Amino acid sequence: MRKLFTVVVLFFCFNSAFSQEKLVVASGTSPNLYIKHTVEPKENYYSVGRLYNVSPKELAPYNNLEFEKGFTIGQVIKIPLASTNFSQGEPPNENEVLVPVYHITQPKEGLYRVSVNYNKVSTDQIKKWNRLSSDNVSTGSKLIIGFLKVLKDQSPLVSQAIKINSGDFVVKQPEEKKPVIINAKEEKISEPEIKFKKPADVIETSNVITSNTINFNGGKFKSLYTEQVKGRNLQNETGVAAIFKTTSGWQDGKYYCFHNTAEPGTIIKVTNIANGRSVYAKVLDAIPDIKQNTGLLMRISNSAADELGITETKFDCSVSYIK
Repeated sequence: MRKLFTVVVLFFCFNSAFSQEKLVVASGTSPNLYIKHTVEPKENYYSVGRLYNVSPKELAPYNNLEFEKGFTIGQVIKIPLASTNFSQGEPPNENEVLVPVYHITQPKEGLYRVSVNYNKVSTDQIKKWNRLSSDNVSTGSKLIIGFLKVLKDQSPLVSQAIKINSGDFVVKQPEEKKPVIINAKEEKISEPEIKFKKPADVIETSNVITSNTINFNGGKFKSLYTEQVKGRNLQNETGVAAIFKTTSGWQDGKYYCFHNTAEPGTIIKVTNIANGRSVYAKVLDAIPDIKQNTGLLMRISNSAADELGITETKFDCSVSYIK
C-alpha cells in the first residue's frame, strides 16, 4: 500500500511539473512578440511548427538558424506570435482552438503598461479575459493577454484550449481612453525617450486643449478615492510634480498620473499647496525613468493641472493615497 502511495505521489508531481512547463508565456514587446520553447528529444522544425501553428520554414530565419542543421536538445528557440497563430480579438477558425497566452506581472506593473507592451490590447479586454473587477493586479499574477491559435488535430497544446464566447472579445473601443504622453516642448520630453507609443487618436501638442471650461470638482475618480481610503491608513507625501499632456480629462473629468510608490489603479488625492485646490487622479504606472523626471514626486495630466490652477510646468504638491 505504501509503495502504491509513493507511485501516486510521483505521478501527481510529474503531471504538475508538466503543466507548468507547458504554460504558454509571451516574451518581447509588440510588434515583436514571441514564445520561448526548449527543444526536447526527437523534436524538429516540423513537430515544433505543428505545436505552435507556425510554418517550420519560418522558424529558422526567425532564430538565425540553418534549417538543414536541425535542433539540439535543450536549445531555446523563439516562436513568433503573428496574426496567423495569435489572436487578441478574432475568434478561431473551425479547425482551430484557442490556448491562453499569459504575461507574468512584474513589480509596479499595471494593466496600462501590459496593454502598451502587447499590441495596445485594451485594458477592458484584459480585465474581461481574466475576470478582473478593477485595474489592480499583484506582482506575479498570470494575465491572459491573447490566445495561441492551434490546429485541433495537430498540436498537443489542444488539451490547454479554452472556450471563448464572442462576448468575451471587446469589439468596440473602451469608453475610458488612457492618456498618452506626447511631445512637451517646455520639458523637452520626446516620445522616443519615454518609450510610449502614440495611438492614432492622439493629436499633436499644438492642438491640445489648454484651458478647461468645465469644473469637475476634483474629477470623476473622487468617489472611488473615498471608497478606497475608507477605514484604511493613508500615505501622505509632499514634493514637486510635473505635467504631461494628453487629450484625456477635458470633457469627462477622468484624471491620470504617474507615481513610483502607489500601485497602478490607485486613486491619489493631489493638492496644490499654493492654493489648496485638490483633484483625484488614477495611477497608470511608475514615472518614466528618464533624466527629466529626476526628483519628481509625480507627473499629472494637464487637464488635472488646469483644475488645480497650475500655470507653470512644475509645482509643489501634497498627495494622499492608500499603500
